[in-house]
Amino acid sequence: MDEAFSVFIEEMGEPIFRQEAPHSSIDRYEGKLPNKLLEYWSQHGWCGYGEGIFWTVNPQEYEGVVASWLEGSSLEERDTYHLIARSVFGDLYLFGEHTGFSLNITAPISRYSGSHLKIKTMDKHIQNFFLSMEKDDNDFDDLFEPAKKKLGIPGHDEMFAFVPAITLGGRATLEHLEKVKTIEHLMLLSQIAQLKPYSFSDF
Repeated sequence: MDEAFSVFIEEMGEPIFRQEAPHSSIDRYEGKLPNKLLEYWSQHGWCGYGEGIFWTVNPQEYEGVVASWLEGSSLEERDTYHLIARSVFGDLYLFGEHTGFSLNITAPISRYSGSHLKIKTMDKHIQNFFLSMEKDDNDFDDLFEPAKKKLGIPGHDEMFAFVPAITLGGRATLEHLEKVKTIEHLMLLSQIAQLKPYSFSDF
């Protein structure tokens, strides 16, 4: 295990719900995603970390989610994006083939931040992403621990969601959190509110 990923696990916690990454998936993204990321997949698979607060995922399973969020926006023209990680609350980490980790979508409130700068040292970029990842970055108003006690540790295909959705007037409270299927809920959120940039986004 390389040092960057060791530091990541030390910060986030041991993996849970490991899914092996088949050779077909690694071959599918060769030349599109950095070799270092494909190496991580081969060694570690796709897992949850921090008792499920952060997940590495198979981008192929989320192609429809990405397409639905970006449809009709200027982001479609900026790069070809692949979702490779997410938080339990719906923070989506998208990797651009030319711009690296340049797009982060906060699905519950339909906001994004991004950068258009092209990255040359992609393997180093991947290592820096995992090195900089912290549990607090993936929490939502410190609700993860109480939500975990209330709802249990989420499965690999589950997330914590506010019901009704915040963008429909719902409240971001523990009482309104439910455990739902991730892909289905992310698709729903993408369709009920227009994706807009944070004020600090480069886009």
